[in-house]
Amino acid sequence: MRIEDFVDPYLGRTWGELGVRVLSSGHRIAVTLGYPAAGRQQQLASELAAHLGVPEVELDLRFAPGDGRGFGRVRHIIAVASGKGGVGKSTTAVNLALALDREGAKVGLLDADIYGPSQGMMLGVPQDRRPEMKDGQTISPIKAHGLKTMSMSYMVTERTPMVWRGPMVSSALQQMLLQTDWGDLDYLIVDMPPGTGDIQLTLSQRVPVSGAVIVTTPQDIALLDARKGIEMFRKVDIPVLGIVENMSFYCCPNCGHEAHLFGEGGGRRVAAELGVPLLARLPLDLSIREQADGGNPTVAAEPDGNISGIYRDAARHLTAELWGRQTQAGTPVISMSDD
Repeated sequence: MRIEDFVDPYLGRTWGELGVRVLSSGHRIAVTLGYPAAGRQQQLASELAAHLGVPEVELDLRFAPGDGRGFGRVRHIIAVASGKGGVGKSTTAVNLALALDREGAKVGLLDADIYGPSQGMMLGVPQDRRPEMKDGQTISPIKAHGLKTMSMSYMVTERTPMVWRGPMVSSALQQMLLQTDWGDLDYLIVDMPPGTGDIQLTLSQRVPVSGAVIVTTPQDIALLDARKGIEMFRKVDIPVLGIVENMSFYCCPNCGHEAHLFGEGGGRRVAAELGVPLLARLPLDLSIREQADGGNPTVAAEPDGNISGIYRDAARHLTAELWGRQTQAGTPVISMSDD
């Protein structure tokens, strides 16, 4: 079998079709993918060995983000959104950002929920910490758990209500987005407020957003709102990269039985109906909430745990979807040389 005939595990297309760069020398193979996948290197090496019919492969897995649609040195902007509140959108956003960082990407996180910012608490940033200003205009992001971050929670205390009209909210978002010194980023994850209002329109009009992820639960009302969110992004020409279904099931810690407290299969049905992938099904687990509330989200607290594995797989999948949409069919560059 040829290396270029290997089918990418997330996109279902061959590496030849995707134009993956491969350098091969004996059993040593260097592969450059358009999405970060450091956590899958060992498994990918085994899959390649099986594909080629050899005992083992020494894989050097690399990541090249390529040119994006972003602004400045930010290559890709990915919005994490939900049609309604209370579905775990912010928890999903921070864990996806952390997952991408662990997979080998340079990542920023913008908390665009002006009225109800929560990322400061989730990241464990002290309430009295404020971002520094450069030249009186440029804001330095606050670094937390390896991420460059910005949130309205850094500007006000948690008890300060944001009693602002729409134009003020839009102006605040633009300042945090465009005046923050993000530096060189592969992905800027934007934690959107719930719904389909001013912030969503401002983001889509001010910067080129590469794609969106919709967070929902299996409940019928949440799925109804998720459909609205997907259609909203389509109307402003932002591709939906997939759906994350939170609180999909509860797994009994004693017997292992799975109970579907909020319904079953709803996220998969909506994904199939609208032609987008279901990126992940996350359990209803107390640790996810406790770790986020404690300022140490799951991917940071338990990087090798099962739930972190779900987030990391979802992060790989969504960025693979983004890369696949931008990749034209081509032929991989393969250089063969003897040891």
